[in-house]
Amino acid sequence: MPTATAKQPERIVLVINSLQGAGAERFVLTIGSAFDALGFDVHVVRFDPKVEFALPENLKYHLIDYQGYRWLPKGAIRYRMFARSIDNYILKHIGTPALVLSNLERADSTLRYSRLPNIIHVIHNTLSLYYHIADQPNPAKRTAELQNVYGTHPCVCVSEGVETDFIQSFGNITKVTTVHNPIDQVYIRQLAEAFVPEYKDYLIHVGSFKKAKRHDILIQAYAKTSQRVPLLLAGQGKLEQEIKTLITQLGLEDKVIMLGFCENVFPYLKHAKCKVLTSEREGFALVLAEALALDVPVISTDCQSGPREILGAHQLMPVNDIDAIAAKLEQAMQQPEQFAHPFNTKFLPHNIAKAYLRFANVAIPDVA
Repeated sequence: MPTATAKQPERIVLVINSLQGAGAERFVLTIGSAFDALGFDVHVVRFDPKVEFALPENLKYHLIDYQGYRWLPKGAIRYRMFARSIDNYILKHIGTPALVLSNLERADSTLRYSRLPNIIHVIHNTLSLYYHIADQPNPAKRTAELQNVYGTHPCVCVSEGVETDFIQSFGNITKVTTVHNPIDQVYIRQLAEAFVPEYKDYLIHVGSFKKAKRHDILIQAYAKTSQRVPLLLAGQGKLEQEIKTLITQLGLEDKVIMLGFCENVFPYLKHAKCKVLTSEREGFALVLAEALALDVPVISTDCQSGPREILGAHQLMPVNDIDAIAAKLEQAMQQPEQFAHPFNTKFLPHNIAKAYLRFANVAIPDVA
């Protein structure tokens, strides 16, 4: 009698521009590992070779170089051609996927033209703010362009605030839901044991130096406190020199420590008195949930989406309010324990992965 062959696991493809960045890139690797643990064959497709993370060995990685398409006019023609190449590559080298998750602007603009089955756009940002729609010369035209991108496939938003903004901005153009970002608490705690920082008794901010993070507001607020503990800034970005200049102007060179890019920031996070976030916009605010996974107290601005779904009201501060932020920083320096908050296990990766599968109508394997 013929020998029965084992059923091949279904394939899931995660598409993103690169693995250099922050929240969305960590999301791809974390959710990918969760899908793998559930029994799927998981592939990460990126368009740029840059990598800033330790890549899980259980995932398979593919590079489809976007640079070769830059000679085409930017817009529909370029994205159509690139989407055709992506489809052909995936079908030839990976196989027909059960699910495709598209992440961030370039992937979304491209896969809007894809013919692959079961594509979902993961909406990582409050799009009206990310694209500054209200400030555009023609807001209606920009809105229509984004409706064409995101109305083609179902969308998953990383917070309820992102979903509310999506519907208010674009209407009921597609099937949409909220699934929060996954937080691998066990892995984060392992990484946090890698070393003990040389600094003790400090506040920490983790995030790229870009306008939305409002490092300038944070530094100005910190300058109004007693500065009884130092402030560490972990990250890099185009506004880094501008913030260094502000630190010098305010005479804070001995109090504000710029760590630069940290391949593993979790030991610094674990040993902080309090994690601070002063963003004017967030999608989910991944680093807040990661801090809670390490039992670190947290304070954050109450921006339009993200923090209020993770933290208690006493941990929130008004956006861009230097005096209010200074007052909360002072409290955090003196009594950080009052800003502790329990980690919610609903953020664990296997729970988040299953939520995606249910939304996509993909069966969860028996091994789960």
